[in-house]
Amino acid sequence: MTDRTPLSVFVTTYNNDRTLTACLESVKWADEIVLLDSFSTDDTLDIARRYGARISQHEFLGYGPQKQMALAATTHDWVLLLDADEALSPVLQIEIDQLLEAEPVADGYEMPRQEQLFWRMYHPATRMNYYLRLFDKRKGDIDDMPVHAAPKVRGRIGRLEAPLYHYGETDIHTKVEKINAYSTGLVADKIKKKRWGIPLVMLFYPPLFFIRSYVFKRNFLNGWAGVINSSVAAFYVFLKYAKLYEHYQVAQYGTRLLPEDAPPPIRHRSQDVGRAP
Repeated sequence: MTDRTPLSVFVTTYNNDRTLTACLESVKWADEIVLLDSFSTDDTLDIARRYGARISQHEFLGYGPQKQMALAATTHDWVLLLDADEALSPVLQIEIDQLLEAEPVADGYEMPRQEQLFWRMYHPATRMNYYLRLFDKRKGDIDDMPVHAAPKVRGRIGRLEAPLYHYGETDIHTKVEKINAYSTGLVADKIKKKRWGIPLVMLFYPPLFFIRSYVFKRNFLNGWAGVINSSVAAFYVFLKYAKLYEHYQVAQYGTRLLPEDAPPPIRHRSQDVGRAP
């Protein structure tokens, strides 16, 4: 790579040895790789050392705080956030290098993410989501969302054309596990926002979301993988609001809707939302 604006890459990890090699291989040309690990027990740290990453460890504090901590450890102004199951495509590596060589004109850049969809990759013509990952940290930071924490930049946002690869959903089991965990993690955030009309949202929003995903995002190009993905995505929407509704029902009724002679209740998960572990 030629002389250019220096770049720090920051990654947070926990037992990511399956995908971390591809991730770090795609950014080995960067001026610095900062890796914050949550005490992995697999080969994650060995892989990071092979790529010369500057490693630190901290207990997991949540997606937002963890990424904020990793960002704070970087030494260059321009930074690139990658998840451990993501990798820059070869064309995107060249695009970013050319951008940094010419000096960026925006304060941050979004890039399309091409997903592994179970047994295949997204069809290139599928409408991909764009993610802000490359930015000037003097103009931005990481938000405090409990699950989908992402950079927020004050200033102009540009777009890159080449894709970022994501290897996060390798099978249906993994996808369903993720939406179950994510939907629980978002309950506290939705409580703060005081959502209303939850039963109507549960009833009407999921089918609309399926149509949006399958038709307008062109998931039909991905064959049966697209059908499954759009169905699970619609279920994710349903779960987020179903768990929020459950939280309010437990708060309102407690155990009064159970039989009086039922065994003593075990603490309900929704009663623990917002509690310290």
